[in-house]
Amino acid sequence: MQNMGTVDGRSSLPENHSDNESIGNGDRIAFSGPLVNKSVGNGDRIAFSGPLVNKSVGNGDRIAFSGPLVNKRGGRKSARFNIPESTIIGGNGGASSSKDEEYVEITLNVRDDSVEFHSVKAVSGSENENPEVRLLTRTLEKRPSFGSSVIQTASSRIKQVSQELRRLASNTRRPTAARFDRTKSAAVYALKGLKFISKTDGGAGWAVVEKRFDELAVDGALPRSAFGQCIGMKESKEFAGELFDALIRRRNIMGNSITKSELKEFWEQISDQSFDSRLQTFFDMVDKNADGRITEEEVKEIITISASANKLSKIQEQAEEYAALIMEELDRDNLGYIEIYSLETLLLQAPPQPTRGRTTDSRNLSQMLSQKLKPTEESNPIRRVYQKTKYFVEDSWQRIWVIALWIGIMSVLFAYKFVQYRNKAVFHIMGYCVCSAKGAAETLKFNMALILLPVCRNTITWLRNKTKLGVIVPFDDNLNFHKVIAVAIAIGVGIHAGAHLTCDFPRLLHATKEEYGPMKPFFGNNQPSNYWWFLDGIEGVTGMIMVILMTIAFTLATPSFRRNKLKLPRPLHKLTGFNAFWYSHHLFVIVYVLLIVHGIYLYLSKEWYKKTTWMYLAIPVALYGCERLIRAFRSSIKPVTILKVAVYPGNVLALHMSKPQGFKYKSGQYMFINCAAVSPFEWHPFSITSAPRDDYLSVHIRTLGDWTRQLKTVFSEVCQPPTAGKSGLLRADMQGGICPNFPRVLIDAPYGAPAQDYKKYEVVLLVGLGIGATPFISIVKDIVNNMKARDEEEEEEELEKGRRPTTPSNRRKGGGFKTRQAYFYWVTREQGSFDWFKGIMNEVAESDHKGAIELHNYCTSVYEEGDARSALIAMLQSLNHAKNGVDVVSGTRVKSHFAKPNWRNVYKRIALNHRDQRVGVFYCGAAGLTEELRQLALDFSHKTSTKFDFHKENF
Repeated sequence: MQNMGTVDGRSSLPENHSDNESIGNGDRIAFSGPLVNKSVGNGDRIAFSGPLVNKSVGNGDRIAFSGPLVNKRGGRKSARFNIPESTIIGGNGGASSSKDEEYVEITLNVRDDSVEFHSVKAVSGSENENPEVRLLTRTLEKRPSFGSSVIQTASSRIKQVSQELRRLASNTRRPTAARFDRTKSAAVYALKGLKFISKTDGGAGWAVVEKRFDELAVDGALPRSAFGQCIGMKESKEFAGELFDALIRRRNIMGNSITKSELKEFWEQISDQSFDSRLQTFFDMVDKNADGRITEEEVKEIITISASANKLSKIQEQAEEYAALIMEELDRDNLGYIEIYSLETLLLQAPPQPTRGRTTDSRNLSQMLSQKLKPTEESNPIRRVYQKTKYFVEDSWQRIWVIALWIGIMSVLFAYKFVQYRNKAVFHIMGYCVCSAKGAAETLKFNMALILLPVCRNTITWLRNKTKLGVIVPFDDNLNFHKVIAVAIAIGVGIHAGAHLTCDFPRLLHATKEEYGPMKPFFGNNQPSNYWWFLDGIEGVTGMIMVILMTIAFTLATPSFRRNKLKLPRPLHKLTGFNAFWYSHHLFVIVYVLLIVHGIYLYLSKEWYKKTTWMYLAIPVALYGCERLIRAFRSSIKPVTILKVAVYPGNVLALHMSKPQGFKYKSGQYMFINCAAVSPFEWHPFSITSAPRDDYLSVHIRTLGDWTRQLKTVFSEVCQPPTAGKSGLLRADMQGGICPNFPRVLIDAPYGAPAQDYKKYEVVLLVGLGIGATPFISIVKDIVNNMKARDEEEEEEELEKGRRPTTPSNRRKGGGFKTRQAYFYWVTREQGSFDWFKGIMNEVAESDHKGAIELHNYCTSVYEEGDARSALIAMLQSLNHAKNGVDVVSGTRVKSHFAKPNWRNVYKRIALNHRDQRVGVFYCGAAGLTEELRQLALDFSHKTSTKFDFHKENF
C-alpha cells in the first residue's frame, strides 16, 4: 500500500487512486495513520494521513482521507489513529513497548438504516492507555443505535464521534515544544489548581452529597438549579450551572435533571484530584459546543461567569477586553480558537505570584513552613507552670505592674476604711455591712477619679511623644484600662449600694432604743420609722439617680449596643449605635456633680475634712476639663479648607484638607472631626492617611453608623456625577481657588496611637482589615519618604567629604528612623475597596526601588488560589500584569492574592527572613482577628530567635 502524507493540512489523493466508493451494507473500511485535522458538519471534512478510505455518507457529508484507497467488504468499519505517546497529557514519558501502542482503534457497525459505534481502544490493550481514550470509550459505548434514515442517522452519529475525536486531536497535535516538566516549581504550583472540590470533600463527601440529593430531588431527579447547592457550591450557582452543562454535554444527557447514579458519576469526576481530569473538565465548561476548540466568545462568557462567582464586577464589565487578551496570548496563529494544550501551556507557565523584598534560602523556608511551631507541652508539671508563668511575665510585664499597683491601691483604701469603721460605734448596730459599704465607697471615689485619666488624650499623646514613660507604661492599652476601671466601678457600686440597702438600713430600723442612742448625732434624735426615710433624703435621691444614669451609660457602651449589633423593635432602634453611646456617655457630667453632692451629705461623717470625695476628683476633673477646652480652642484657631472630596465604592468618603500652619503629626496618629452640618456636638476619630511630608491632610471614612452616613450624604450633594470608567466614583475639587459649597469641618489633632511607634522597629508587619488599612497607608508613604530623605542626606554628606556616594558601608544610620523593611497586608472583602488607595499603592510600588516594602493585597471575595472558580481570574491576572503591569483585581501595580492569608505562614517567613531581630506587629481592624495575630506573635517569640511585639489599634 502506498502511504501519502498531507500537504498544509489538506486532504490529498494520488491520481491513480481517485476512486470514490459509498458505504454499503456489510462494508468494512480500515484506516491507519496519525490524525491531522478534522471537523464535522454538512460538507465539512476530516483529513487523515496514511492508508485511508474515501467514502461518502449521504446528504453531502464527506469524510476525506489522503493515501491509497482501500475497499473491504464487511459490516464493521475500523480506523486506527496515531497518537504519539510523547504528547499525551499525563503520559509517563517512557518509551512504547510496541508500535501498536501509538494507535487507537475505533470500530463502527454499518447497517442498512443505521451506523452504530462499536468500540474505541488502544491497539495494544495496555493498562496504561491514555485516560482520554478511556473517557472516550466510556462515553461512546453508551450510545444506542438510532435513526430510521441512513442520511440522517449516519450524519448525526459521525458528528458525535468526530466531536470526541476533535477534542482528542487537540491533545495529539500539540507541538513538541508544549511539553513541560511538571516537577518544576511553576508546574508544581499549577498542578494544585483547577480544583472543583477539595481533596477532603472527594469520596468521603459523597455521603453528604447523597443526603442533599434526597432532600433536593424532584421525582427522583436533581434539577440543574439545585446542582450547586447539592455539591457544595451554594454561593456559586451560575458557575455550578455551567459545570452541570459541561458534564451532561460530555455524556450526551438530555434535559435539565440527573439521577442519583448520574450525580455520583459527576461527583467522581469533579472530585478527581488528577490535574489532567480537572483540566479537561474546565476545558469542557468553556467549550460550549464540544468541538474541542474555544472561541473568543466562549472565553468571554466563562470570564463573566467566573467574575460573577468571585464578585468581581469590574472584570465582568471588561470581559470582552480580557477575552481578547487571552486569545492574543494563546492564539498566536490567529486561527480564531484555542485548544486544550494551549490552556495547559498557560497554566504550567504561570509562576507563583512573586513577592517583593528580600529572598531566603528556599530549603530553609520550606523547612520552616512545614513546621507548626506550636508551643511544646512540657511533661513535668512544675516546669510547665514555670514556663507558662515566665512567658506570661515576659509578654505582659507592663500591664502586670500597672494592674498590680492599681489593685494594691484599692486594697489599701478598702482596708483603711474597713478598719476605721470596725472601730466606730456604728459597727455594733450595722456590723461588717457598714465596713464593707464604706470600704467600697472609698475605692469608688478613687476609681471615679482614675477613669478620667485614660481618656485625657492630649495628655497621653504628650507623655508618649515627649517622655520615656512609654517604655514602662502601656499607653496603647489606655481604653482597655478605662473599661477595666468601669467594671471595678460597677462592682463597687454593687457592694456599696447593696450593703446599705439590704443590711445597714434594715438593721438601723430594727435597732433598740439603747442601740440607737449613739446614732442620734448622725441620724437625728428620732429613730427612722420606715425604709423610705433613707431614700427620701438628699443622700438617697442622689445615690439612686447616679445608679440609674451609670446603668444607662454602661449598657449603651457595651459592644452590642455601640456597634449596633442588636436588632431592637423600631421604637427602641435609636438606643443602639454610636450616637446613643456618645450622648449617654456625657451623662457622666451629671453623675460627677451628683457624686460631689452625695459626698457632702454623708450620714456618718460631719467634719468637712472627712468628706474626701471632692479631694479625689479635683485634679482629674480639672485635667479633663482643660482637655475639652483645648479641643474647642484648637479646632477654632486652626481652621481647615476642604480641597477635594471623593466618594468611593464601598461607601467610603475621602476628605482632603489644607494643613494648618505649624501643624505637625506622625504617621499612624489620628484626629477628631466635627461637621456642624451633621451635628455641632459630635467629634469622631479617624486615622490620618496622608504622610507628614504631604502638604495636605486626608482621611478616609467608612460609612458604618448614623453620623458617617449623614456626613457622606452632605458631601455627596456637592460632588459631580461619576464619569466614564470611574466605577461610581464621585469627586469635587477646589479649582482655581474657587471652592464648591462644602460643609464646614473642624479638626482636633493630632492624637497618639500605637501605630506611630513603628519607627522604633527595623522590621514591621502591618495588617489592615478593610478600612483598618488607613493608618498604615500613611506609614508606608512615610517609610518611602524617609528612606528617600535619608539617602539624599547621606549622599550629600559623602559628596561634601569628597567621596563617591556608592559605598553603603560609609552611610550612617538614620537618627530616629530605624525601619528598614515593612510587610503590609491589606485584607478586604470587595474589589471596589482597592479604589480607596489606588494612587497611593501605585506611588509606593513605583518609588520603592529597593523593595523595602512588601505590599500584599488580599481580596476575600475571590475563591482561594487553586479553586476552579478562580482559575481563569488567576490566568487573566498573570497575563494582564505581564503585559500592562496592572492587576485585574485591584487595578494597581500590586498583584492581588485570593481568599484569606495564612497568617502562620506569614509569621514563619518573616521569622526566617529576620532572625535575631525584633519585629513590630501593628493591627487595625475587626476584633475577631486580634487574638489569632497576638497568639501567633507570642508563639513565634517563644519558639524562634525572632521577637514579635503585637500592637492593636484602639479608638
